[in-house]
Amino acid sequence: MKPSQLDAILTLSAPTVHPSGTRCAVSATRADYRADAAVGQLWEVPLDGGGSARRLTRGFRDTAPQYSPDGRFLAFLRAVPAGPPQLFVVEAQGGEPRALTDRLLGVEHFAWSPDSQRIAFLSREPEAGRYGTVDGVGPGAEDPRLVTDLNYRLNGRGYTGDQRTQLFILDVPPAGEEPFVAARGRAKAAESEGEGGSGLPEARQLTSGGLDHDLPVFSADGGYIYTVSQWDPAAVDALGALVVRTPAGGGESKVVELGSPEAASVQALREAPDGSGLFVLASSLGDSGMDFVGRSTHLFWHAFDDGGTVRLSNPSEDDFGEAPGALRVRPDGQALVLGRHRGAVRLVAFEANGERAILADVDAVITGVDAAGDAVVVTFADATTPGEVAAVRDGHLERLTDFASRLRDETQPLLPSEFSGQSADGSPVHGWVVEPEGDGPHPVLLMIHGGPFAQYTGAWFDEAQVYASAGYAVVMCNPRGSAGYGEAHGRAIKGRMGTVDFEDVLGFLDSALEAYPALDADRLGILGGSYGGYLTAWTIAHDHRFRAAIVERGFLDPVSFVGSSDIGWFFPGEYTGWDPQQMAAQSPMACVGQVETPCLVIHSEEDWRCPIEQAQRYYAALKLRGVETELLLFPGENHELSRSGTPHHRKQRFEHILRWWSRYLPTAANPGLDAEESKALSAPVS
Repeated sequence: MKPSQLDAILTLSAPTVHPSGTRCAVSATRADYRADAAVGQLWEVPLDGGGSARRLTRGFRDTAPQYSPDGRFLAFLRAVPAGPPQLFVVEAQGGEPRALTDRLLGVEHFAWSPDSQRIAFLSREPEAGRYGTVDGVGPGAEDPRLVTDLNYRLNGRGYTGDQRTQLFILDVPPAGEEPFVAARGRAKAAESEGEGGSGLPEARQLTSGGLDHDLPVFSADGGYIYTVSQWDPAAVDALGALVVRTPAGGGESKVVELGSPEAASVQALREAPDGSGLFVLASSLGDSGMDFVGRSTHLFWHAFDDGGTVRLSNPSEDDFGEAPGALRVRPDGQALVLGRHRGAVRLVAFEANGERAILADVDAVITGVDAAGDAVVVTFADATTPGEVAAVRDGHLERLTDFASRLRDETQPLLPSEFSGQSADGSPVHGWVVEPEGDGPHPVLLMIHGGPFAQYTGAWFDEAQVYASAGYAVVMCNPRGSAGYGEAHGRAIKGRMGTVDFEDVLGFLDSALEAYPALDADRLGILGGSYGGYLTAWTIAHDHRFRAAIVERGFLDPVSFVGSSDIGWFFPGEYTGWDPQQMAAQSPMACVGQVETPCLVIHSEEDWRCPIEQAQRYYAALKLRGVETELLLFPGENHELSRSGTPHHRKQRFEHILRWWSRYLPTAANPGLDAEESKALSAPVS
């Protein structure tokens, strides 16, 4: 795969199954170079295997489809170029989509009421005078912000205290009415004209105050709306998220007290169809209320009759933190969740009494699930595709789509080989090796994932495909600290970052070099982003075998991270400990003087997760010591550049990475650039 082929990758939303159980809908999005944005539409997929997927909509970016419970409507989010997503609805049998909202900052999540008459949605409510609420007042002319909390901003969103996410509700107009006027992206226009003047239904605000709300779901009787509400921004000694119940007709919101310290940080919930209780996905925060490190997400049952909360999932095996929003409850009361397990994500079902069954234990990553009647449908990725739709039948995935046909035809994906290596202390280390075409010997790139409580999988991965297609063997593993191998594995690096995780990645590399004859042990590179940037920077300070390195959006100095990162007030101290000597003992910045390896430092200018000062100081320290280094900065991008940045920036990122490897690890497929080619790489895109 070449960087220019990023637009062939289709990413699917979670599926929504029509109540008849005969079909489902998904959104499929991709990078578009002409628009320099992600574009996407909705697709309908028959579940009987008798037909192929067909396009339902043709908007600029249509996402997050949800059928109404009665099957009459399909609601979704639609965004126009440079505009936020708004709520739309279309009749399920087809027709012209109708706009339901025109929120200034857009709509984030929504949910249907059980009677299909109403939709609850979340939208950021801007403070007067900010975010375009007053014509001619741009960001630089706004009043100053007085900050009194530690938790006051978020990567990719900005400041949070003056644009809290609130809960709204609206009545869905009857089928057959004329389409509403298109959303204009200006909520205040509707206010000045009155709701009727805008042609949109009235949206009634149900919450207010300082909490951000997320993932709305209705109660079984439609009388209440539940949300996951983020921790109190004024709290400095706890991280937990709350279950909040708000009357759908308006009234005071109340916290649902779960009463279990194991469920201190709520991530998603659904009420049982009979109204007897809640299924809740949550994790522990330890005795301190702050200890989030390596905590698995579990499924709990909260019964309304006695107020008790019990954990249903297995603490040593289950972890449902990959996509907690995918929690679904079938009409018979069975809960469906997605569990991380050894580089895969499987589908697991639970009854309220704790009975557990694995519905699909596959060599794939299930990304979304929905069910209606007897039909259980998932979206998934595997070694050959970044996203398809499948029906779950007899424990297997029956593939129903071929969205990856263009990608497969144009790029010829290289399949990863699952492999288990051994760390220095004899511990097993699990991962994958992707070999390029040809006999070798191939230069090797040791790639380290972020998180650290995350996992590499055997599914199709654009990073591995680009590098392997350029002639590099890609070695990637899940060292201790990663998710998917139990909580003890995830918590193994608490207070000792750069120890067993460092030993694991090098042990896995050494094991792969021994097991795969085509890998060239004398031509090695290393790279990683976020925590992967941390461990890359740590490794090149302690091991000098690598010819070059790439440190991207790195967590490089725990000390300065405390005041500069959006999560700095809790993240570094919980991982490294708060003692300054402890922090320094685990800090790449503290040992930067030991680095000899040429290093490309990549960062985004608007990264608030790992702030740009981390990269700037690291780059300056290397430069002042005479180490070969470059600093590549992306304007307008944040911590998510490699995943959701603009298409031309994502393409340029790959091109610069390949340019760097061509300089120190040239291959036949990636030879070194001459001066003119190097200059052209940095030229503006026309």
